[in-house]
Amino acid sequence: MKLIPLAAPEAYLAPCAIIDFDHPAIQAKAAALRTAHADTVELARASFEFVRDEIAHSWDVKQGPVTLTASEVLLTGFGYCYAKSHLLAALLRANGIPAGLCYQRLSVGDSGAPYCLHGLNAVHLPGFGWYRVDARGNKPGVAAEFNPPHEKLAFALQDAHESDFLQIHIHPLPVVTDALRTAPDIFWLHDHLPDLDPPPT
Repeated sequence: MKLIPLAAPEAYLAPCAIIDFDHPAIQAKAAALRTAHADTVELARASFEFVRDEIAHSWDVKQGPVTLTASEVLLTGFGYCYAKSHLLAALLRANGIPAGLCYQRLSVGDSGAPYCLHGLNAVHLPGFGWYRVDARGNKPGVAAEFNPPHEKLAFALQDAHESDFLQIHIHPLPVVTDALRTAPDIFWLHDHLPDLDPPPT
């Protein structure tokens, strides 16, 4: 499987309204991670593990607001997979590590309809190139890891209607941001998760 970047790695270093790494809280956390981890790959690992382990997945814990921007996720400590991927991208970009957004289409249950998008990241690592990581948060049955070049995501595809979207996006997909902006709470969002079929071109 070959990932498809939509631009040169340098394009995955810019802030935007959602990946708002120019926010003081993001800058402070990125600086703390950088101080503790001088090596680029280890810095990327530490950033991934912070978002995976220290930011709660909203549905796993059944609490927290619906968050969208990276700074909201960091300041509240909660986020769905999409929002957590925004925070990881922001922390990496703040430290000069190109990071993009990736998606999978997965069954909401164990298999079969309904389906939804799942958000994760790709990071451009020296010596490895683009590498996908999934910081949604581990739990029984979910064990995502950072072990380049070996990919260990949270979920494997289970049926013919599930798919890996191979594009590495600079900005979040509109269907994702629209869902997060309009959801009144995490419980409504769980019942109205964004979906997209076929993948974007």
